[in-house]
Amino acid sequence: MSERSKEPCWYVVHTYSGYENKVKDTLEKSVVNNNMQDLIFEVRVPVEDVVEIRNGKRVKTQRKVYPGYVLVHMIETTESWYVVRNTRGVTGFVGPDSRPVALTEEEVAVMLNSEAKSSEFGFAIGESVRIMEGPLEGFTGVVEDVDTVRDKLTLRVQMFLGREMQVDIETTKVEKE
Repeated sequence: MSERSKEPCWYVVHTYSGYENKVKDTLEKSVVNNNMQDLIFEVRVPVEDVVEIRNGKRVKTQRKVYPGYVLVHMIETTESWYVVRNTRGVTGFVGPDSRPVALTEEEVAVMLNSEAKSSEFGFAIGESVRIMEGPLEGFTGVVEDVDTVRDKLTLRVQMFLGREMQVDIETTKVEKE
């Protein structure tokens, strides 16, 4: 079996922190310049939408789900490995001795479907929910963030005397109001 007959797989590439998008852009340009579209198919930086409080205002931004990592869908050959490994900002593949290890289908589904997973939860940012378990049982809160990786919500809860508190809580412990 020749190297080129392998099936394409997803691999995780470690990058300098903060260089994920630059690595993605540079790698995509290298693929075109080296005419390797038949070996390297897609480069992704998984992100999720979050709401942050800046200067007292709610601002919707995107946050990297896996800072310092980029996902590459490719057929592993000597040429494809070389192009990815020698991209500026790449420190290596995730695996023993920086040898690429393909992700399983389950791992790929979790890593690439963070946007779909948040809609699967059925909770949206800005929505009111009631806490059903724990020390804050009976309190209501407003969803400020949906963490699909940890299956948690960040809520802004009105406490005693009108004070607000931010809490992280599992999605299984709340229900829509």
